[in-house]
Amino acid sequence: MSERSSEISGLYRRTIEERRELVREWAGLTEAEVRSYEFPPGIDPATIDRMIENVIGVYPFPLGVATNFRINGQDRLIPMAIEEPSVVAAASNAAKVARATGGFRASATAPVMIGQVQILDVPDPAAARLRILDERDRLLEAANAKDPVLVKFGGGARDLEVRLLQTPRGSMLIVHLLVDARDAGGMNAVNTMCEALAPELARLAGGRSVLRIISNLAVHRLARARATFRVDLLATDRATGPEVVEAILDAYALAVADPYRCATHNKGIMNGISSVVIATGNDYRAIESGAHTYAAWSAEEGAVVRPLTTYEKDAAGNLVGSIELPTALGLIGGATAVHPTAKANVKLLGVKTARELAEIVAAVGLAQNFAALRALATEGIQRGHMELHARNLATSAGARPDEVDRVVARLVQEHAIRFDRAKEVIEELRALGPR
Repeated sequence: MSERSSEISGLYRRTIEERRELVREWAGLTEAEVRSYEFPPGIDPATIDRMIENVIGVYPFPLGVATNFRINGQDRLIPMAIEEPSVVAAASNAAKVARATGGFRASATAPVMIGQVQILDVPDPAAARLRILDERDRLLEAANAKDPVLVKFGGGARDLEVRLLQTPRGSMLIVHLLVDARDAGGMNAVNTMCEALAPELARLAGGRSVLRIISNLAVHRLARARATFRVDLLATDRATGPEVVEAILDAYALAVADPYRCATHNKGIMNGISSVVIATGNDYRAIESGAHTYAAWSAEEGAVVRPLTTYEKDAAGNLVGSIELPTALGLIGGATAVHPTAKANVKLLGVKTARELAEIVAAVGLAQNFAALRALATEGIQRGHMELHARNLATSAGARPDEVDRVVARLVQEHAIRFDRAKEVIEELRALGPR
């Protein structure tokens, strides 16, 4: 057999079916494996083919709905696209606890994004900075001329910032263009404006421009949420309400002091946030990058990183949680405006503006984090995951639909949630014959 080559010319010119056949032959896929790439009803292949390059199919995520959410006095059903078990249930349970005190209060700042223009070889950076700031109004006018539609809807370039930065490659002058993106994510508008301004900024600085691109550290576009979790509703069969509050505060303190724990603490927050971002067709990589960088950027002096949430105890002994993070989300353009499932999910949420969506995302992140801390501080995280994980293992080990429940019951009873044990249990049940 000759060596396979991944050097394939003009793959983008072929049809989806032709590309699929090519990868089938290249990888030796079975007919069943190839069928897994097929488009489900309601998804137009032509639409998907225009979204990215070299499309061969789709990769569906489980899409669930979190319940019980009340945000700023309005009830919401929350679509969440995620492969991890327990996340949707945990968010729903947390929202039910928060509901007893009115739910989540959330807010978001104006949707201002940052575009960066990097200028090198500047002979007098301090003077260059002043020359650029002196031309602020003219530069903003030139930027806004590149997107009159955004300006028409109340957005557009708002301000300029100029930073002098020392780097391993020497000093650089970095210009920040602040753009109100309204209900868009802002990438195309901001990048276009930065491209347009770069030559003039370089001329004013007496240097040369290099990078001209949006920043995902959207420190001017923040979402915040807050909720009170009543102490009397936090008791479990293992701990009283006050004990749970103290345990959660202890867990939070570890995240504040230890970056190893903080990384996992913030990952749990993103379980909730990213699943809503994915469900609405937004850029979850940008949101995750911005959130994790913000956690480091906003850390107190001497700290490496900080939790995106905070917890404290009020005078009545209740637990009060809050969250703050960048949320560069949009309802206009991109997959949100094209993908039929994303459009349906936006309608399910009932949001009309990107700021509303940001507020919901922040509330879900806080709910998810509270649920995780409560589980960790009381029963341990595995108990909540156990049955769902066992069900996944039973299925992947080859259990038939009529066998799954019995396999799961055995695995949970034995506290042996393992693939090898699932296969053994299936064999034992089949040896016994039908029930």
